[in-house]
Amino acid sequence: MGFEKKMVQYDDPDEEEEDAPAEEGEEEEEEEEEEDMVDPLETIRTKCGETEHCVHYKELLGTCESRVGSKSNTREECTEELFDFLHARDHCVAHKLFHKVK
Repeated sequence: MGFEKKMVQYDDPDEEEEDAPAEEGEEEEEEEEEEDMVDPLETIRTKCGETEHCVHYKELLGTCESRVGSKSNTREECTEELFDFLHARDHCVAHKLFHKVK
């Protein structure tokens, strides 16, 4: 047991320093790979939000938001318009997303 303690105590400090930069380089490579990955859901949502059907609901939502924002005291909310837009966009996404899933 005394021999094992001496091995631990007399470990070469230069080896530890050499290992540290290699680990940092590996972490940087992993971060770069993560940055390159793009969520297909976000891409499809953007494309679907630009379709004619979704643009119509987005315009209605924008009109409602400007109307509500122009009033200082109102109980009106744009919940219905928001749900209509999200429903139309998600309907489009549902048909396209599952073709990309493996």
